[in-house]
Amino acid sequence: MPWSKVGPKGAIPHLSILDASGEVDEELVPDLSEDQLLQGLRTMLLGRRFDERRLKLQRSGRIGTFAPVNGQEAAQLGAISAIRPQDWFIPSYRETVAGIWRGIDLADVLIADAGYNEGVSIPQDAHDLPNAVPVGTQMLQAAGIAYGARRQGKDEIAMTFFGDGATSQGDFHEAMNFASVFDCPVVFICQNNQYAISVPRSRQTRSETLAQKALAYGIDGVQVDGNDVFATFVAAQKAVASARDNSRPSLIECVTYRLEMHTTADDPGRYRDDEEVEEWREKDPIERFRNYLRKRDLLDDGGFQEMEEEVSATIDAAWKKAEKRIEELGAVAPLFDHVMSDMPAELERQKRRMQAGGSPGVPSDA
Repeated sequence: MPWSKVGPKGAIPHLSILDASGEVDEELVPDLSEDQLLQGLRTMLLGRRFDERRLKLQRSGRIGTFAPVNGQEAAQLGAISAIRPQDWFIPSYRETVAGIWRGIDLADVLIADAGYNEGVSIPQDAHDLPNAVPVGTQMLQAAGIAYGARRQGKDEIAMTFFGDGATSQGDFHEAMNFASVFDCPVVFICQNNQYAISVPRSRQTRSETLAQKALAYGIDGVQVDGNDVFATFVAAQKAVASARDNSRPSLIECVTYRLEMHTTADDPGRYRDDEEVEEWREKDPIERFRNYLRKRDLLDDGGFQEMEEEVSATIDAAWKKAEKRIEELGAVAPLFDHVMSDMPAELERQKRRMQAGGSPGVPSDA
């Protein structure tokens, strides 16, 4: 279960600490307080329940499409909890749990989901970037931010997240190469959730592991059980130390699984079977972590139910706050007022129709 070797000629370290039943390798489990452990589980649970609520809101037409995190909570929490607030967090588009750990406002997420730019505003002093929808662009940004921090002599590192599909993008290779050549203190977190939308990992690369891609660039690469929050945390701690102390980048491949759709516009039933999903559901990162806490008498069923209720109340409050803000932002004028200096008659018509609550595309006399 602990450290092992994988990849070509056993060149890549693999780490697993916490198994599906809640048992751990006692020599490798990180020294975390009870409060830290419970905060971690709450963050993972909040991420999942928030996604479940967002799915209902999306299906009812209250918000737009989004990318669920369900199944990848441990990979995100274990990594993001290893950096400091002054370090840089550069996400892709699925990092809900990592964002929650960094203090993101759930109401802002919902406002952005509803299509308003105001939902993605970042506090001036926060070292967080907004979600990156284009696949792979955030890795280049992370390398550049880390390079800039090093050149300025700042004690800051960058951590960026991406999926297995992004490793097929040129941005990935450019970022890795640049980070290595110029000693950029950046940690690359690859969440290998087995699918690039509908394309399975086997159709993306012949590499035995994704972590081994680091070797070509002179970067340390490690593979971890991505559903094991302890393994991800320990590997991230090591990578963060290497970045901060030696200004060297690292790549961590978190082997995990996306239990839901790629986005809410996707139907995963068209490209994967139920048996595969159920097999991975048995490795659920939240249940695994909960089993660990239960066996150590840190959280009984009553305590977990209280956590569920508190999480539900938090999400209720976020949606109430978001609804009010969305109503205030409902005026459609800004969509039209800053496009052209002299508004054409057609845009005037669309503006009037939207202000009346209709679709802009259908003439009122149609």
